[in-house]
Amino acid sequence: MKKTISIFLGVEALIAITYLFSPKIFANVEVAFLSALFVILGSAYAYKRMVDTKVVSKEFEDKRDLLDEIEDPHELYEEDSINDASAEELDLKQIVKEEKAKIKTFSLKSIKHGARGSVSAFRLIPYLFLVLGFIALKNNNLLELSYYLPSLLIGIVVGSILSKEMTS
Repeated sequence: MKKTISIFLGVEALIAITYLFSPKIFANVEVAFLSALFVILGSAYAYKRMVDTKVVSKEFEDKRDLLDEIEDPHELYEEDSINDASAEELDLKQIVKEEKAKIKTFSLKSIKHGARGSVSAFRLIPYLFLVLGFIALKNNNLLELSYYLPSLLIGIVVGSILSKEMTS
């Protein structure tokens, strides 16, 4: 946590130096940096919370290895293949039911699962800050895209570093 705070304060000190050049530059850099930083940190924290709740509730899926999925996407070379059994031993109706159960459909549960991660306050509030900060700069005739856009990149990079520090 100390490393996270020191990284944040170090970057903020560098941004404060821009005030010596122009308050307009400082406003652009600060708003863009904080907007991007909050978006990255909020998204990382919301995702971490969602994963933690899935692990605690044991609601996660046991998936195959990524390399197996790439090499054999339709599980044609699985060890428990039905092709080894004779035609009389196969219950085709049961096999069709099992295969239909494997197909994921668009359901209310899948909507709820997707919405839970995307409608989190930890994700919405930073985006609201981003939009309102941009509008405030524009309405006060302070917006300079030549300073604003690169500062978004700085916020993304620092946010990525800090999110790795906080979640590990």
